[in-house]
Amino acid sequence: MRRVVVSFLFAVCTIAQLWAQEVKPNWPIPPELKWEAINGYPMAYREAGEGTSIVLVHGSTADYRIWDAQFRVFSASYRVVAVSLRHFYPERWDGAGTDFSIEQHAQDVAALIERLNLGKVHLVGHSRGGAVAVEVAKSHADVIRTLVLPDGSIEMLVPETAEGKAAGDFTKKVIGTLQENLKAGEPAKAVEVFVDMLNGPGTWQKFPEPTKQMFLANIYTALGDKDRPISTCDDVKKFDFPVLFMTGDKSPKKFEFFYNEMRKCREFPATVVIPNAGHGIQKQNADVFNKITLDFLSKH
Repeated sequence: MRRVVVSFLFAVCTIAQLWAQEVKPNWPIPPELKWEAINGYPMAYREAGEGTSIVLVHGSTADYRIWDAQFRVFSASYRVVAVSLRHFYPERWDGAGTDFSIEQHAQDVAALIERLNLGKVHLVGHSRGGAVAVEVAKSHADVIRTLVLPDGSIEMLVPETAEGKAAGDFTKKVIGTLQENLKAGEPAKAVEVFVDMLNGPGTWQKFPEPTKQMFLANIYTALGDKDRPISTCDDVKKFDFPVLFMTGDKSPKKFEFFYNEMRKCREFPATVVIPNAGHGIQKQNADVFNKITLDFLSKH
């Protein structure tokens, strides 16, 4: 019996190793990135620093580069891993397939945390990346040291009021408009309208060229975007780790609305409002964002 068990475990390990070897990127990997075979996908990430780990999760139509203003600063005191989620740059995805979802991305992030032996992490999720981080917290709470949500997207059942309907419909409207413009064959218009809906008119035109290129490199991932998972009070009550909510003073009101919905389930600290910033908080006022985040992390 022992020989059978050992032989079985050897076979399983061998198959797993062969499977991992077969998973390789079919696209160039920039020199600053590493990658790991995660759940059958070559997941790219940027890593630097030592100590307690911070994992940075980007939002829609972005990638690891959205955290450029944080990466060097944070990695001076922490081990920082900025991920590029499944099908985002450096892959150039056309939106076809069935393995693109918040839930899949959450499983990938949790698996990467375990693969890299990061232990309990400070998990930071911006926008759609906040929805991914929340799903990690719901399904793999054991890997969470703290949860940081700068304009983090979380969906809950909302009261049937005008404010509730506006907040509940906001993401569907923004993503729906983006998808319609992409299907019309207008990627440049699609990304400009998308960015301006989240940050205010004229924001896209003010972006530096590298930021524009980042969004354009990821724009077609929006075609794979689906409805966001719904979180319940039972889910939120299980968050037994410190949570930091942030929003910009010019951000859409949807984010604070849902933070307040979470507060109906259990007590959370007041939201920190970053001045002179819209939805792109970490880029538009990086100095204040970095200070607030590092002050919070230093206490936990």
